[in-house]
Amino acid sequence: MATRITFDAFGVGPDARQDTSRQTGSTARNVRNSPEDPRTTFGSQHSKTGKAMKPTHHFLLNASGGEIQVEGNDTADATTRNEIRMHLGHIAKAFQGGDFNIPMFVHDTVPPGVPEMRRLQKNIQYSFEETPNGGSVVISSTDKEALTAIHQFLRFQIEEHKTGDRIDVH
Repeated sequence: MATRITFDAFGVGPDARQDTSRQTGSTARNVRNSPEDPRTTFGSQHSKTGKAMKPTHHFLLNASGGEIQVEGNDTADATTRNEIRMHLGHIAKAFQGGDFNIPMFVHDTVPPGVPEMRRLQKNIQYSFEETPNGGSVVISSTDKEALTAIHQFLRFQIEEHKTGDRIDVH
């Protein structure tokens, strides 16, 4: 089972604006509504309460590919849960269509595995699944090269977002 790290809506992963090790002069890392930047994807504040929303992110590897999971931490917060679900459904569709622009903007680089995932697009399936407090994008394939690419992509996400999730396939 993956280690679960909780982040508030303002502190998911490294703040790109403060990561001087990868600055290129590009403003790409300030893009809003990213699947990987819940500070903006789900809004900085809850629309009704004004409180910061608190999702938990996971990037999980398994033998058939892996998952990107996002869960709202407050089980009573239906607004956050529904926003997570809507957003992850959009991500699954974008990835299925070979659109990985958002991860590239967020990280200001092409994440490892993305070129292969695009090239092998017909061999990879992306689906959205609801979970009790959010959802998950399930990424799967039976193609060995595609699986390697999926795992590279997910490991990169684990490292970049500092989730503490396992990097081995289980």
